[in-house]
Amino acid sequence: MFDLTGKVALITGARRGMGKSHAKALAAQGATVIVTDIDLNECQGVAEEIANPEKVACFKLDVSNKQEVDDVITEVVKKFGRLDILVNNAGIFESRPALDLTEEEWERTIHINLKGQFLCAQRAAKEMMKNKWGRIINVASIASGGVGIGFPGAVHYTASKGGVIGMTETLAAEWAEYGITVNCIAPGAIDTPMIHQPGTSDRDMDALFGSSIPLKRIGKSEEVSAGVVFLASLEASYTTGATLYIDGGWLAS
Repeated sequence: MFDLTGKVALITGARRGMGKSHAKALAAQGATVIVTDIDLNECQGVAEEIANPEKVACFKLDVSNKQEVDDVITEVVKKFGRLDILVNNAGIFESRPALDLTEEEWERTIHINLKGQFLCAQRAAKEMMKNKWGRIINVASIASGGVGIGFPGAVHYTASKGGVIGMTETLAAEWAEYGITVNCIAPGAIDTPMIHQPGTSDRDMDALFGSSIPLKRIGKSEEVSAGVVFLASLEASYTTGATLYIDGGWLAS
């Protein structure tokens, strides 16, 4: 099960954290992986960890820049002949109280977290439909509206992630006829640089979030990557327009 041999997967925001984990997990299942992020040197470090030069490539990519998105995917298809899987992982979170949030801060978050996912999905779908097969996996958050979790200082972030879920459902409906599934993963508190403050230990982080999480700990990137592998696989062929919450039971509590 979950054999991805022969598939080409592009992961955005893959230089660290969950994106790096997703790239390694897809590679472990046999996929050729395209590691992209704004820092090419760090992407190359991830590629070295994958350690299979024939089945990995790196590109600098600012997902909010349409020209860069178009150019990178064009180069991927030129090099590997196809694009089968897109993991829209790139995103930012810069905490700011709503009353202090500037227009520039709002736009920066929306452009990367929401517009960027759309630009990548749109361009990827144009390649996937040529083969009548594709997997697009968007990354949202439990902080996305409608599920009872609101975070002070995150109005721009939650607005963007709620938009990702709505976008996922619409694209799933539009692109099903082309053999493309579009799904969303919404992680809870995951041990990544985005939430791990300097000087805090794993025990500190578990204590901070544990009171809200039935499993009493924050998650690991690899635990989210397992969901990515499933949604990228043939076994998920009847799953589209879905949001998979991976949160240790936070929403259930």
